[in-house]
Amino acid sequence: MQPYQEEIVSLFSELLEIPAPSGYEGEIAEHIMKKLQSLGYSPNKDHSGNVYLKIEGERSNVSSCYAAHMDEIALMVTKINEDGSLNIERVGGTLPWKFGERTVEIFGSNKTIKGITSMGSGHGSRKNDSQIKWEEVDVVTGYSPEDLRNFGIAVGTRILPLRSECGPIILGEENDPLLAAWTFDDRMGIVALLRLAKYLKEENIKPKMDTIIAFTVQEETSCFGARTLSYKLNPTYFIAVDGCPLASHSPLKLDERPGIWLKDRRQFYSTELIEGLSKAAEEVDVELQRAIFSGAASDASSVGLTGSADQVATIGHVRKNSHGFEIASLEVFENLYKTLKEFVSNWNG
Repeated sequence: MQPYQEEIVSLFSELLEIPAPSGYEGEIAEHIMKKLQSLGYSPNKDHSGNVYLKIEGERSNVSSCYAAHMDEIALMVTKINEDGSLNIERVGGTLPWKFGERTVEIFGSNKTIKGITSMGSGHGSRKNDSQIKWEEVDVVTGYSPEDLRNFGIAVGTRILPLRSECGPIILGEENDPLLAAWTFDDRMGIVALLRLAKYLKEENIKPKMDTIIAFTVQEETSCFGARTLSYKLNPTYFIAVDGCPLASHSPLKLDERPGIWLKDRRQFYSTELIEGLSKAAEEVDVELQRAIFSGAASDASSVGLTGSADQVATIGHVRKNSHGFEIASLEVFENLYKTLKEFVSNWNG
């Protein structure tokens, strides 16, 4: 791998080890705070749990906010059964056929234990391979209800795949590898923004306008963090740095080109920002793929609904197996970063 690819994988691996189910982002927030402090910044953390820093630009009458969310899809306990198994529901957009029968970590307030998601027998009464529902899934723990209570496991306790089984894994040709993990969403957005913050500091770059780099909470469930942050800071432009799922209705390709969202199920995105980001990409010999989503939304479109930013956009890596064991070109993450560097350094609105 090239040195920049090693940097991407190393930083991503650090973040992937940290559990961050939606609503419980404290540990990864502290990790990000320390990373930013080590670069010489003085980051802020608001009462919602968002982490952000402000960088003074040449213009202060307008501002841009670049945001990546810290939370990840998860499961949540809804009931503890007499045999110690757990009924569950999803936190965010994961599906049973994506999650599968696998080892999970159950994050009790006193102790974290392992369990296995269980979806029934392949020799049972189910006559076809129609999708299973979360109401049919439980988590086997091997403990009694009393033990679970002592571990601090209760209704609302979060559950994640075992960290050691989340990757990352490098696939394919050495000169053009793929990267896979459970999941990129949205730690790879965090990687891009941490690298961007490092570049601005080390190269002493002053953006054309006041700039906010933000790491938000609870995107997977409600985009709560982005909405509260934008309401307080009121940026002119809000750009979510996330991913572009390979959806059946969108003509994206799994290659080195990042994607730019044109619209999602909530709204159209800013033509001015789409054109500005596309031009920045061209300046660094990167092409952006254009994406339209009928069943997805982002921090940016949620901010747009609140009216707390004048224009919004979403840009990110193109990924296969969204909300599962995701796969992307390793080079796409570098091309996303190069595009953001050019845009932040030179775009004047």
